[in-house]
Amino acid sequence: VVHDELDIPFDTLRLKRGGGEGGHNGLKSITASLGTKDYARVRVGIGRPPGRMDVADFVLRPFTKPEQDVLPLHVDRAADAVEKLVTDGLEPAQQAFHS
Repeated sequence: VVHDELDIPFDTLRLKRGGGEGGHNGLKSITASLGTKDYARVRVGIGRPPGRMDVADFVLRPFTKPEQDVLPLHVDRAADAVEKLVTDGLEPAQQAFHS
């Protein structure tokens, strides 16, 4: 599963297996459908909302111009992480992308 992650800075990836949903409705839905929280995740960092901005407003807002500039590279890197995860497994993918 590839998903956005508030607890990771923008333009950062982390891979893991299992864990909670942290209020993420998409993860809640996936967990309910699979009947388990034990699935591989490529967590795509989006960072935290500034100040007291509502989380829902933050995740639904358009990307800023600086974010738009690096977003294609970020998406490509996430796709590469998925490929490495599928072909080589979790630990090799973590070693390759957790830098």
